[in-house]
Amino acid sequence: MECDTLIIGAGIMGLSTAYHMKKRVPSKKILVIDKYAGPGQGNSAKSEGGFRNIFTSETNYLLADTSIDFFFHMENELGYNLKMESIGYLWLFSEEQYEKIRPAVEGLKDRGVELEVYTREEIEVKVPTLMTDFGDDEEAELLGLKNVDYGVFGKKCGSLDADALVRAYEAEFLKLGGEVKYNTEATELIVKPEMELGIPGEPFVWQEKVIAGAKTSDGEILADTTVVACGVWANQLMDPVGLDSFQRPKKRQLFAFKEPKLDPVMRTVGLNHENALPLMVLPTAGIFLKAELTEGSIWLGCADTIPRKFELEEDPQAEDDYYTNNIYHALVMYFGEFEDVRPMNSWAGQYSINSFDETPVIYGENGVIYVGCGSGSGIMKGDAIGRVADALWAGEAEAELHGGMKLPVANIGVKNRAVEREEFVI
Repeated sequence: MECDTLIIGAGIMGLSTAYHMKKRVPSKKILVIDKYAGPGQGNSAKSEGGFRNIFTSETNYLLADTSIDFFFHMENELGYNLKMESIGYLWLFSEEQYEKIRPAVEGLKDRGVELEVYTREEIEVKVPTLMTDFGDDEEAELLGLKNVDYGVFGKKCGSLDADALVRAYEAEFLKLGGEVKYNTEATELIVKPEMELGIPGEPFVWQEKVIAGAKTSDGEILADTTVVACGVWANQLMDPVGLDSFQRPKKRQLFAFKEPKLDPVMRTVGLNHENALPLMVLPTAGIFLKAELTEGSIWLGCADTIPRKFELEEDPQAEDDYYTNNIYHALVMYFGEFEDVRPMNSWAGQYSINSFDETPVIYGENGVIYVGCGSGSGIMKGDAIGRVADALWAGEAEAELHGGMKLPVANIGVKNRAVEREEFVI
């Protein structure tokens, strides 16, 4: 099989890239392949579906802010039910933590980001069930729990259905005449000499080489351009041919709760129109939770670092004791309603983490375009990422993001990378 552009990976990054490429040049044969049976079945659909434009990095802010606007456009103008819920994003800090982040918060305000900074007293009114001050509690001290002294609340933030979002991009791509092949696994990138001589053993060391497609479970697919957008699996394709994906996979787990005694936790005051629990990050251990309004439940996760190992897992599973013997002990101190409550469901996915600046990486080299390093926020930046990859494919120096903002393509490349390290990381 031959095509103009082969895109490996039908998650948010792959399908957004495919859609914007096909929209630019409808006559090009653009083919997306994925080893799973449908779109977003790798990690995209396993996301908690949060979106926010609260980023200290101006680049990350631009990627997320314009993508969020486009997602609302897809829902309001294009008619896709993405279950966009503007419930907000509340990041909680101890006084010591907030003083360290204060300059970044002031920078966000100066940039015009819609946010509020709340004191402990204001948070206690808005989130009545939250324990904010542990005083001389010996157990809290033993656990190393931090008081809640400040909250940073992002207004243009909330929750969406990640699976619905990926399927919307697939639908738009197919409307334009794009092609998708599922149950088709890319096993190896094909390396060929730029100028073939027909001599056995090519390519030789002295020949210029290009990536000319991929070997797959359904045979070879040759392409003028090959886009690797398969997230945590990128290393399996790129390492053997000497290309760097600049990412390492790490498991993340989510737990869902639906229990009447948690109803008070679900209710907040004056943070959003629904008076529902926003996406909330506790000041200890990277524990985060949110109300899932479509099912009346609470979703909870934890962004642990050390000693959570970097490891590719083909079918990651949530660890029951990770909640009951680990997260639970800190969580129940902040929200006593969780005492003796067990999750009704749990699942796991994997972050494709770029540890050096927590910002996506998009670059082109020798016939391949790499699109990756979502670092846990690839969903919420997905539209802009696709536009940058498309601009790189078209040979343009700048990508035009939704709403007309411009971003130099090289800024999130490798050789002339110019991004700011992100400080608001889960």
